[in-house]
Amino acid sequence: MAEVICFCNNIYDLELREYLDANPIGSIEELREQASICNKCMQCQDLVEGEIYQARVRRQQVTG
Repeated sequence: MAEVICFCNNIYDLELREYLDANPIGSIEELREQASICNKCMQCQDLVEGEIYQARVRRQQVTG
């Protein structure tokens, strides 16, 4: 079951993972520039940074 990861922007964890898999984001700053995720209250920053890291790991496994 999907969970809200960014309450301010109503972004679910599955949506974030799909976005990160489709867009090679390297940092939270880069994500904030490209999408409306984790750009308001910043309470989700640790979760979002974890998802960015996991997406990087997934990309390395595919290309590795």
